Amino acid sequence: MENQVEDQPVLNHIQHLVAEEHRLYGEGALPQAGRKRLAQVQVELDQCWDLLRQRRALRDVGLDPDEAEVRPPQVVENYEQ
Repeated sequence: MENQVEDQPVLNHIQHLVAEEHRLYGEGALPQAGRKRLAQVQVELDQCWDLLRQRRALRDVGLDPDEAEVRPPQVVENYEQ
């Protein structure tokens, strides 16, 4: 439970971004600014999920999860699944 509390700010931000992503998708055909914002939200979501995975990995090996850092978009966007 403590781990979830420590990660709650990241999880809250993810929830906020997902809600914005859904709102943007719900608007249908987006103008240029909307498409740009949607792309930004998706990159930021990838960064947040990456940060959360880093925090959990550090915690799992007994290290301080606060040592995790947000990685730049070019790093998180080039991961291969």
